[in-house]
Amino acid sequence: MQTNGRTMLRTFERAALEAGKAIIEVFCNGFPVETKADESPVTIADHEAERIILAHLQRDFPDIPVVAEESVAAGKVPDVAGRSFFLVDPLDGTREFVDRRREFTVNIAYIANGIPVAGIVYAPALGIAFSGEDANAEKLLIDDSFAITERMPIRVRRQTAETMALASFRHDSPETGLFLARHAISKCTNIGSSLKFCLLAEGKADVYPRFTRTMEWDTAAGDAVLRAAGGSTVTMDGQPLAYGKIGAAADFDFANPHFVSWGGAKPVLEQA
Repeated sequence: MQTNGRTMLRTFERAALEAGKAIIEVFCNGFPVETKADESPVTIADHEAERIILAHLQRDFPDIPVVAEESVAAGKVPDVAGRSFFLVDPLDGTREFVDRRREFTVNIAYIANGIPVAGIVYAPALGIAFSGEDANAEKLLIDDSFAITERMPIRVRRQTAETMALASFRHDSPETGLFLARHAISKCTNIGSSLKFCLLAEGKADVYPRFTRTMEWDTAAGDAVLRAAGGSTVTMDGQPLAYGKIGAAADFDFANPHFVSWGGAKPVLEQA
């Protein structure tokens, strides 16, 4: 990615922090919940966070198209065929947000040649963020005034004697259980949102198998952080998970196939 130093990540940080502040204000003050066409929940926090992020991206990078979850739901989908673009999930884990859980995140990623090459994941209720670009990944500590107080480099851990797996808090599946049994993985922690990628990136877990539906905006930012920290995300045929998937008659645009994300462990490509 050709940028002026860390210009793009700095834009991501500013956008994510401002969006996170708006989300927390809604979280503290209460909110109605609406239901989208796909029966997923949406709140004013989703819309306000996306508005803020889009304003930052369009100001600093007006020539790069943005694929954002709520805009897509409203039918606003830019043409990204053969182009680099941004992927935005303004509030990943809306169900956690609605249920007053604290694992929801703000997600912004940059995609070039189908690869997530830069991204940020910000968990405003936890006061932490994770960013990654060009083989450099960081964990950021955020104070109550939504300012970054510390930056710490992170890296995936080496294979340990006992593999720790992560699974979705709400989207478990029989295939996940089979994967864990087939690879003799006895330790598994359930957690919501894109934080699963970040736990792999900072060396707190080893593998995250996903055998239920995700969209590209759900995974791109966390995947960017994980890859920058030395990890990988592969599909069940052993290929890196690609982004910008459009025009497939058998599925929706920007839908992900099943995948497995790995920390420092060598990817196992066996079908679950």
